[in-house]
Amino acid sequence: MAGRGRKRRRAMYDTILKLSSYEECCDFFDDLCTGKELEALEQRFEVARMLAQGKVYMDIMKETGASSATISRVKRVFSDGTGCMDKMIRQSQEKE
Repeated sequence: MAGRGRKRRRAMYDTILKLSSYEECCDFFDDLCTGKELEALEQRFEVARMLAQGKVYMDIMKETGASSATISRVKRVFSDGTGCMDKMIRQSQEKE
């Protein structure tokens, strides 16, 4: 990533790390994203959680309304991603 893009990314994530409550996080993302963008992020995260639970595409499609293409893209995160999403989802599931 070019220098300017890297600085923008760093500034945004540094700000996110400073959010101190659930409400503040919601407010920040409500200001940053459109409703559709938030819905897409939330849907992808729910798809990832369901994939981590071993659910099948048809069940995920029914429960989330996600397309098979979206589910496939999210599934690739588990094989080609950094591993962070899988780690965080598993930690969250262990606490539940």
